[in-house]
Amino acid sequence: MTGKGAALFAPMGNPYDSDMTKDEVRKIWEKWTLKRKLGFILAKRASSFLPSFYKRSFGKEIDHPIKSLSFTLGKKDGALVEQDFFIDFLHRDVQESVRQGSPAPFVEETLMQVNKWGFSLADLQVRRKLMKGFTWWFHSLFNEVQEVWEGFLGPIHIWQGMDDRVVPYPFNDYAKRMVPGATLHKLIGEGHFSYFCFCDQCHREIFVTLFGIPKGTISETFVTETVENG
Repeated sequence: MTGKGAALFAPMGNPYDSDMTKDEVRKIWEKWTLKRKLGFILAKRASSFLPSFYKRSFGKEIDHPIKSLSFTLGKKDGALVEQDFFIDFLHRDVQESVRQGSPAPFVEETLMQVNKWGFSLADLQVRRKLMKGFTWWFHSLFNEVQEVWEGFLGPIHIWQGMDDRVVPYPFNDYAKRMVPGATLHKLIGEGHFSYFCFCDQCHREIFVTLFGIPKGTISETFVTETVENG
């Protein structure tokens, strides 16, 4: 979220959302491994088995975070996650979650993903607010009433890799359908990690989209002094 609007990067949705079409649901589920599907099914229908399910996936140590979490990857993601610097990054990101040997963080996240979130994506769409009540009606008899709008009034941008198999692209086709005012950036050939992680040019493109073309440049002296001063 930014002052210029909302920026969403391959956001995950509820695979059981009743507002999704059958075709959207089918395209989402077919991208996942059997093990990942089983995790969602257990979370929805037999959540008491989830702790044991994740306990079997890994203990206090993780050999390779992506393989342990049963993610399917496209070509670019597959190449990236085999790089030593990326494996080190994921280890530091995930290791603390399993340091105590508890599957609780993964159980909680999976349960959140398959249950209702208390709002609908459609709530973000800008629309006229329906005014009710005697007070409002009486006021409107003697005064000019301005229309009241509700929803998210800023621009919404969604970036989605079209070869993303962690959060399949139909999730965000659905988001675009529910919030027509959003701008969906479809990244051809990109996966879940390839455009968003360790890609300076990609990050520049995102910032230009949100804030416009930079006016002026940052001096090298300023950058050096900032780094040295911590």
